[in-house]
Amino acid sequence: MLMVSCSSSSPNVTPQGREASAETRAVGASAEVLQGAGAPSALDIHLVGFHPMADDPSIQMEAHHFCRQVNEDFAQCAIFDSDGSDANLNGVEYIISSVLYEQLPEEEKQYWHPHNYEILSGQLVAPGLPDAAENALMESKINSYGKTYHLWHTGNVGAEGDELPLGAPMLAWSFNADGELDETLLVARDEALNIDTNQIRQERAVLIDMAEPQEGVDMLAGAFPDREKPVGIEDRENSRQGRGGGPITPSEEKKDSEEKKDESRDTRENMNDSSAD
Repeated sequence: MLMVSCSSSSPNVTPQGREASAETRAVGASAEVLQGAGAPSALDIHLVGFHPMADDPSIQMEAHHFCRQVNEDFAQCAIFDSDGSDANLNGVEYIISSVLYEQLPEEEKQYWHPHNYEILSGQLVAPGLPDAAENALMESKINSYGKTYHLWHTGNVGAEGDELPLGAPMLAWSFNADGELDETLLVARDEALNIDTNQIRQERAVLIDMAEPQEGVDMLAGAFPDREKPVGIEDRENSRQGRGGGPITPSEEKKDSEEKKDESRDTRENMNDSSAD
């Protein structure tokens, strides 16, 4: 199914380089006619959300996902910084169902972020779809997980991006509580798409009963001490009892989050070092 955006946004950065010559443009035009779009033409699902970086949650950006639903349990997405023809490709995301997530090796799970808050909060939208179709799409993604890497920091509201993809790929995470996302990003997105996230959130309350506790919900809690998880959002690991026998306390949650984040970073660094060897 084709999902058409209701508006076009512009990228925050223009890639470094010389203007394309007439010859280069001619080659591109010929290829478009003779070769067709190929694989990109199958990326017909457009989702717009937001990503913090796992190792530095202060780096936040709007993300336009253009996805292909490969089967019932797996989707793959190219991520751009806008939805216009001049958008910059800055990342990739794979989306799996909870069924596939449970089959992952424990060491692999550290790379996969939960999606329930993005859906229930209204942060994740499918612009241009009728409400019924969008709600059905979001229902199909409840309890799913994503593995996302951003290869290029192309900027966001109030932050300039790099003119080229520089540095190591950045593992992205998801927002999982109120008070984590920079509100300027949300306001700018809502204005560009002419939508109301608060209204969408109210309409998606019918999905709360479907939401199960997910792993990774509290991984970034230490970076957002004033965060508040709404009804329906729960970390599966922290849903256990606290150290005193009662419900887990905010201080225990923060300590667990910091320990989990440090362990995850150390493991990733060790794996990268092993690959380099």
